[in-house]
Amino acid sequence: MKDLRRAISATILFAVLLGGGLLAWAALRGRPQDLPWTRLDLSQPIGIFTGRKLAGLTDDFAECRALLRSAGVRYTVLAQVTGEDAQCGYADGVRLVGGGSRGIGFSPANLGTSCPVAAALSLWEWEVVQPAAQKHFGAAVTRIEHLGSYSCRRMYGRSAGDWSEHATADAIDVAGFRLADGTRISVVKDWGEGGAKAAFLREVRTGACRLFSTVLSPDYNAAHRDHLHLDEAERGEMGWRACR
Repeated sequence: MKDLRRAISATILFAVLLGGGLLAWAALRGRPQDLPWTRLDLSQPIGIFTGRKLAGLTDDFAECRALLRSAGVRYTVLAQVTGEDAQCGYADGVRLVGGGSRGIGFSPANLGTSCPVAAALSLWEWEVVQPAAQKHFGAAVTRIEHLGSYSCRRMYGRSAGDWSEHATADAIDVAGFRLADGTRISVVKDWGEGGAKAAFLREVRTGACRLFSTVLSPDYNAAHRDHLHLDEAERGEMGWRACR
């Protein structure tokens, strides 16, 4: 019994010291996004807990909308969708208008996603995609090409098994990018070709891993040879992430 009390005391002490260390470290850096208990702020750079907080918005549509507004992201709320299966549909859908405050567009247009995905896409654009485009091409991305978000289906379109995050609009498949000078960067064509386009695609893939619960690329399997799968699965709130 004495050993158990000691173990419990040691665990509590470790948690207190860890929390205090995090607080002091984040305070010194001036980065509240590095702390788990601070409110998410989409106007701030990506922090240690940004991805977890984004995934945690799944059950708080009002807070997610408020965060978008605070960051200057323009959007419209979508009507609730009820799928043909009980596992499908969503009540937290939004459509980014002009890509939010920075003016990026989507092709096809009128993309609707869950609110957490829209919030993560906005941060991805500002903090990852645009800086990478300037670094590799000296030009801005004006359009993100995609293969859609909502689809009432199981993973890989199977007739049985786990449901895809697409079934609740908590995912988007990104196929490519268009730059201001007309240059097109395609996942299926450029991923394996080397050079600046391949480097750009890998950089935005790796950057997305800090924001989305799941990021799957052509490095994962053949089913993702033509797109980057980005989703905000709820498990991401607990730090369970997949990045390939």
